[in-house]
Amino acid sequence: MAANNSSTAAGGHLTQICRSLHTTEDVTATLDLEVAGYSTRLVGMGAGESVGSETFSVGGHDWDIRFFPDGDGHDDCAGRAVTYLRYLGQSKEKIRAWSAMSVLAKDGRPVASVEARELFFAPDDMNGGDPLFLSKSMLKSLSELGGDDDGFTIRCVLTVRTVSGGPPTELPGQLERVLSEGTGADVTFRVGGRKFRAHRALLAARSPVFRAQLFGPAVEEKKGVRRRVKVVGVEPAVFQMMLHYIYTDSLPPCAGDDEVAVQHLLVAADRYGLDRLKLMCEEELSKRIEVDNIVSTFALAKRHHCKRLKDACLMFMTLPDVLDVVLETDGFKAHFMTCQPMDLEGGCK
Repeated sequence: MAANNSSTAAGGHLTQICRSLHTTEDVTATLDLEVAGYSTRLVGMGAGESVGSETFSVGGHDWDIRFFPDGDGHDDCAGRAVTYLRYLGQSKEKIRAWSAMSVLAKDGRPVASVEARELFFAPDDMNGGDPLFLSKSMLKSLSELGGDDDGFTIRCVLTVRTVSGGPPTELPGQLERVLSEGTGADVTFRVGGRKFRAHRALLAARSPVFRAQLFGPAVEEKKGVRRRVKVVGVEPAVFQMMLHYIYTDSLPPCAGDDEVAVQHLLVAADRYGLDRLKLMCEEELSKRIEVDNIVSTFALAKRHHCKRLKDACLMFMTLPDVLDVVLETDGFKAHFMTCQPMDLEGGCK
């Protein structure tokens, strides 16, 4: 049964594993969507047109995968293809799940991916899963490697958590409200021309750098409490995004819309020892690797020791015809003149 009026690319292979923990149950399913006839049948379908899997059930809820060869019509596609998981159920409560998307070459080698992170799905979430943006040049290369099938595999690994009793957590929303209202704030940060009020104990619990700044030996020697901190080298908007993460353990909704902001947020996360935020930024930037930004993204990954982002860049550059194009870009030539040679043959280190 097709998921909607769009065509079905292929049947899916579904593998499920159940694990019970007291009153919760995690159900993990893997669905492989075999996309065939990419260059001969799918290219040129038009924005908003898709192919996809049949509907499949995981954790008592219905889902499907959609693949839009020419983008889904939203501006953030920027001329790229996109694929994502859709929730098709009608539950009145949000569904807690973890979704990871990847694209595999015919030999099983992953060439692009969005790693799993916690998400909440609702009936009005048309693309509740993290979208995986794909450059058309990469897909063309993959389809050529696919031989007669002219295709590749889209894989979704989905874990759905069902809970018997107990409402969803309210803590992230409550802490976000405390931050925005400034209730009980006991430290003020001056960043550029703006001031941000926050809570020393929470910052110290989340970041080793804030812990040293606010409760370290230098503060103890003065036998006082540090109430004001001047921040240099971080833009106010980036600092605000970082505070949002510290209080809610999530990226603000606007983070995925601005590649440069995510780059700066990654740098700030590295500076303040927020390792999980750094990994989240790596995942966001991995979705947006293109010929035009590959050199700057690779340089950022090396400078801040981002292994996953560096591996994604190297994997992108090993695709047929991609490396030759990268070598001719102004960004690569500038990098070659000012920096050490890029590690293109040494593997993913």
